[in-house]
Amino acid sequence: KKKKPKLLNKFDKTIKAELDAAEKLRKKGKVEEALRAFEALVNQYPQSPRARYGKAQSEDDLAEKMRSNEMLQQAINTYDEVVSLPNVPSDLIKLSLKREADRQQFLGRMRGSLVTLQKLVQLFPGETSFKNDLGVGYLLIGDNSNAKKVYEEVLSMAPDDGFAKVHYGFILKAENKIAESIPYLQEGLESGDPGTDDGRFYFHLGDALQRMGDKEAYKWYELGYQRGHFASVWQRSLYNVKGLRAQPWWTARETGYTELVKSLEKNWKLIRDEGLAVMDKKRSLFLPEDENLREKGDWSQFTLWQQGRKNENACKSVPKTCALLERFPEATGCRRGQIKYSIMHPGTHVWPHTGPTNCRLRMHLGLVIPKEGCRIRCAQENRNWEEGKVLIFDDSFEHEVWQDAESYRLIFIVDVWHPELTAQQRRTLPAI
Repeated sequence: KKKKPKLLNKFDKTIKAELDAAEKLRKKGKVEEALRAFEALVNQYPQSPRARYGKAQSEDDLAEKMRSNEMLQQAINTYDEVVSLPNVPSDLIKLSLKREADRQQFLGRMRGSLVTLQKLVQLFPGETSFKNDLGVGYLLIGDNSNAKKVYEEVLSMAPDDGFAKVHYGFILKAENKIAESIPYLQEGLESGDPGTDDGRFYFHLGDALQRMGDKEAYKWYELGYQRGHFASVWQRSLYNVKGLRAQPWWTARETGYTELVKSLEKNWKLIRDEGLAVMDKKRSLFLPEDENLREKGDWSQFTLWQQGRKNENACKSVPKTCALLERFPEATGCRRGQIKYSIMHPGTHVWPHTGPTNCRLRMHLGLVIPKEGCRIRCAQENRNWEEGKVLIFDDSFEHEVWQDAESYRLIFIVDVWHPELTAQQRRTLPAI
């Protein structure tokens, strides 16, 4: 059973009745009254850590009620003041700094939060949970190497810490140390420790096992699905809108975007010729795929729209193609997708993978397609590209690509909003 935290120092025990009365107001949801009561106590007893902490909590509650970032910043400042007072009980220091770091992260102040977490770890070096939080703080600013050091430290102190294991495995996987990452991710998930039951860890463990050719991957995908992290074993995107129609392959009619498909198929030669002209330029505008999705081979892309934003410079090289697309906001305005040329050379294999969201569908227009040797699998069905024809699939389902032809394959990729999203959702869904 958890011990109740000790929040009162010697002095605060003498004013316990007044503190309890103010706290009672806060617990009843009388936020403004509670804040006034705690402010009065802070004025009267400026050295009281418990009164200052109550003021911070009341400001925190009020910030939520008013949806005010300014008030939240005030709460953060007050939590920080608690710790600088004399004779603060260690439980109160822990609660204040943990909440301060959490609220800083909520406001997007990741570096400020990191400083707060570092302070916690310095004050309580033996508490692995604070080190675990610090590791997450480093991950949130993209500092994987410092996060890795923190988790190595935790695992040297507590070798069975499941939270540290899944995060350490996650970092190893990001470093492409696929085989090494598997036992950490697996043991961390099996531990059932708080914070381990997260879709990302099931996702990356399954992916690592697939890359090692281990069929156990689908056992973990199944478990992730049962735990509610995935829409199905095959559809494993993590940024989803619930209730959208889910199927791997789509026809133009099913999407409702028949005008766009007709336009792409009618003008495919124009799109192809502008793409070939860009390929022929000495300065290469095609950039290698950089998401570590290839087992082997050569795969490059030339992007015209990204997250609903047009790349003006890129469009100068293919002006007719871009002009053609401007008429279709379902594509150019799709903030969760891209519009790009994709060239894949012989001897390329793309690992089985899933896109990040179920909010888009992906159209592939065939431009230069070798007679044989190129194919794509989505879920359990293989298809082939054809020149001048559009293939439509939902890339939140697992898909895989093989290019074993004699020459290169060039396609044009157009992402569109899932047709069942409302106008409001299309306007407000954040980019990924």
